[in-house]
Amino acid sequence: MSIPAWCIKRLSKAYGGTPETGIAQGKAVRRICVFCGSKVGARGSYGSCAAELGELLVRERIGLVFGGGSVGLMGVIADAVLENGGEVIGVIPEVLAKKELLHTQVSDMRVVADMHSRKALMVELADAFIALPGGYGTFEELFEVITWAQLGLHRKNIGLFNVDGYFDALVKLIDDAVAEGFVEASHRDLIVVESAAQRLLDRLRDHVPPRVRVWADAERI
Repeated sequence: MSIPAWCIKRLSKAYGGTPETGIAQGKAVRRICVFCGSKVGARGSYGSCAAELGELLVRERIGLVFGGGSVGLMGVIADAVLENGGEVIGVIPEVLAKKELLHTQVSDMRVVADMHSRKALMVELADAFIALPGGYGTFEELFEVITWAQLGLHRKNIGLFNVDGYFDALVKLIDDAVAEGFVEASHRDLIVVESAAQRLLDRLRDHVPPRVRVWADAERI
């Protein structure tokens, strides 16, 4: 995966310094970016947990950053936050900003040029990340933000909302990658895994991600 130079510079600027400094530990979590499916999935628990998380964010006075869609779990969590009076920021690329996909009730909708711009802006806007169940797009967004953390481009906490064990196989894959020497053992702590929304949010507030070697110097690109 190549990271555009403009993206590295933008992330560095957003953090107010070098990528390693990242977000200061103890800084309030004002917004959380949620990656999730454009489908609701086969189990009703996926939708109910997405709605539960949205309601919890409002109670905790945390804004939602999401992919801007009205369909699937994206629509469920955005609706839950909106219905309870919370802040919602949608970020959607032009190619997906169609009437049948774009969430028309989100007043703060950022339409960007492409998928790379979308992910860079979502990372810039959020103080932490949560992945709900989803498909290829959710996996891609999740692993890119993990990779950026591994490269030292940010130090924001990343959580998996493991609804009904949906991410069990994925967590095992990551653990196997550690065991086989492809992922450093300390980098396993770049992600937090919980099956309950409140516990996950509490851990995202308190978790200190591991220090990593900074591979990209934004000032030299």
